[in-house]
Amino acid sequence: MKRKAVAGLMAAIMVMGLTTVSASAADLKIGLAVQTLSNQVWAQQAEQIQKRAQEDGNEVTVVECKENANTQIDQLENFITAGTDLIIVQPQDPDAIEEICKEAREAGIKIVCWDEEMENSDVNWIIKNYDLGVEIGNQAADWINEKFEDGTCEVAVLGYPQTPILLERENGILDALKEKAPNATVVANQPAIDTTEGLNAMETILQANPDVKVVCCIGGGGAAGANEALKGTYGSEVPDDVGIFSTDLTDESVASMQNGEFNRMVVAITGNAYACGDAVYDLSMECAEGKEMDQNVYRELVPVTIDNLEEMLPEK
Repeated sequence: MKRKAVAGLMAAIMVMGLTTVSASAADLKIGLAVQTLSNQVWAQQAEQIQKRAQEDGNEVTVVECKENANTQIDQLENFITAGTDLIIVQPQDPDAIEEICKEAREAGIKIVCWDEEMENSDVNWIIKNYDLGVEIGNQAADWINEKFEDGTCEVAVLGYPQTPILLERENGILDALKEKAPNATVVANQPAIDTTEGLNAMETILQANPDVKVVCCIGGGGAAGANEALKGTYGSEVPDDVGIFSTDLTDESVASMQNGEFNRMVVAITGNAYACGDAVYDLSMECAEGKEMDQNVYRELVPVTIDNLEEMLPEK
């Protein structure tokens, strides 16, 4: 992995992982509970966690609640009953699972919370989601001010307000656009968490607002769908003044940038999906070993464009 842009954080994580995880971290039963595996970046992170665990002689059971908090509670209860040693949970609703996570910890199970700040956890591996939204909005605003006279253009936002952390991102995007590109107008705001939702939402937006030039997305799934919708509108021609700004360094966003399509900038969170899987796995092993650490571990935000894309990709 080339990590020039993320060397500080990733090196620290990897060094700690290599120096603190010992043979006693083998033969662990790990439960990994995510919101949905239809989101490519989460699916790839889960894949990498499973791969690393297998190499270490650990067993990972992956479940998805499909965005249903009650289902996730049941899944965590099952992990407790099964005698799981460690649970990595990406909460659908952090408040809803606080009590079951408390029960898990009382049973001696370590809890690593992925993407949310919880009380009943050993470690929270989290993003400052508002700041992430601000970075997306700032990058889009800089581009708007460069491409459009007086910064006047129409913008669409693909958010996901039903998930609190993603609403924080959306608010950060909107606040940054308002501050740095005050003459840009957000003419549409629709939810989209995956490629299908992004495609459908963007097609609807373009029918009503054909002059939309900039799309800001809270995640890579919506961005992938928006890219397909814009390709359907413009065909092989990619206007210089149309662009997507998002987060999650997915395969689709990488291909879009490499092919000169509509993704202009992606804020990588720690790194690509596989680097993120490595990071959360190493952190979880440190937790399993009882290493002393802060409860909140914040992830680094790295803006990625075609100029620094290659250094963010896995080595072939």
